[in-house]
Amino acid sequence: MYLNKVFIAGNLTRDPELKALPSGANVSSFGVATNRTWKDQNGEKKEATEFHNIVVFGRQAETCAQYLKKGQQVLVEGRLQTRSWDKDGAKQYRTEIVAERVQFGSKTGGGGSDEVRGDGAPMKPGKAGSDKGPDIEYPAEEISPDDIPF
Repeated sequence: MYLNKVFIAGNLTRDPELKALPSGANVSSFGVATNRTWKDQNGEKKEATEFHNIVVFGRQAETCAQYLKKGQQVLVEGRLQTRSWDKDGAKQYRTEIVAERVQFGSKTGGGGSDEVRGDGAPMKPGKAGSDKGPDIEYPAEEISPDDIPF
């Protein structure tokens, strides 16, 4: 059995850049920084930051480019992929995360979160582009187990 699955939760290091492939499909790329803290053998607090390259395709790429901004929190679920190419006679490599799902976190000034499926459609309504309508009012009376018909 093989498994290539990545979950990254961090902050955007740059605004998403939206491009179109020759096939017409959209692709968006952005960076995410994650922080790690630990204590060394002397009990001193240490901190390290890792930077990750994220690539998103299709309708989800458009949604990410439209709503994500530098500094915003984001949760990315995807897979690792390494590309290689020749530049000036030398082989270049780049490992990136190809996102299958992106969940938008709070912006710098606060806010909610929206989750987007692989096809770019929202998983659940959020602030961006949705009309929530009136709040649901639930009855105040208690339901007893005898009221349940099964």
